[in-house]
Amino acid sequence: MEFQIPDLALKNKFYPHSTRIMHFKNKILPQHYEKDFNAKIYTQKTPDNDSDTARHLDRHLPDHAHDPGDTISAMIGTQYQLTEAQAESLRAYYGLDKPLVTQYFNWIGNALQGNFGYSVRTGQPVMREIISRFPLTMEITILSIILGTLIGVAIGVLAAIYRGSFFDAIIRIFAMIGLATPSFWLGTMIIYVLSVHFKIMLNAGNYVSFSADPIGNLKQVISPVICMAFSFSASVMRTTRSSLLEEINKEYAQTARSKGNKERRVIFGHTLRNALIPVITLVGYQVGYLFGGVVIIEQVFALPGLGRLLLNGISQRDYALVQGSIVFIASIFVLVNLITDIAYGFADPRIRYD
Repeated sequence: MEFQIPDLALKNKFYPHSTRIMHFKNKILPQHYEKDFNAKIYTQKTPDNDSDTARHLDRHLPDHAHDPGDTISAMIGTQYQLTEAQAESLRAYYGLDKPLVTQYFNWIGNALQGNFGYSVRTGQPVMREIISRFPLTMEITILSIILGTLIGVAIGVLAAIYRGSFFDAIIRIFAMIGLATPSFWLGTMIIYVLSVHFKIMLNAGNYVSFSADPIGNLKQVISPVICMAFSFSASVMRTTRSSLLEEINKEYAQTARSKGNKERRVIFGHTLRNALIPVITLVGYQVGYLFGGVVIIEQVFALPGLGRLLLNGISQRDYALVQGSIVFIASIFVLVNLITDIAYGFADPRIRYD
């Protein structure tokens, strides 16, 4: 009996991964590889169905296909068995039969063109998977930066104005707590308190995009944003406070006071703008850490963003997806640092780019 595609519902019930095998056979493998992917199948009785429904392939995977790091093993699944020719056909299609050096330079050349290959789990281009998940991650990161910066700068300025007071001591304690609190622990506590004590489920698998329902989307992302902005605002507050204290004691600030300007005018009209330069540096530097924190936060709150995609790729040994996601995040980090350097000129008139 030649290899046939079982009924879709039947495949999903007995062999969840068989859909993936059919996908590789019919949509990804070119025609000259399909001839090596044909196999005979047999039937057997299943305990919950008297009809001949369950099917399996008749040969076994080669020993090296069961290695923990083998892509083909991760792609097919261990309950399916391929012939040596079938496994080699898949390796040849994905270029895994070539020397490592050749594979590396081929990947570099394709990556420079925005081609990171195909995900072995979904069969979709990696870049398409990344682009589809990136808007949510970008939304959480940008909102966290905005919220953390606004809170951190405001509290940092107040702490500098009332330096040495009881209010200043409370703010510094708050900053230490914020820096020491892991965002994933804070997220877990938020979920626990809201679900157990207030019977509120933040995201029960029904995520909605901002374009579809802005209010519903903001309700779902506000908790992750608070978790990430909490520690970020603490860093901004400490930097703002120390930088502003340094600026208000410089000679130009003393000169402004000698002209009869009030302290508020000296701070907000002269010193604050210069004090924000280290804050801008911190914000640009922290973007990379925020993207790293999103990986855990999206998993905690079950949000389908780039971080969760990367984490799933690691657990499923989807190497092309992991490599593409890391390169994409690193590129965003470099771009943000470039924007940060340009922003220096707007914050400090003494800095000019000729």
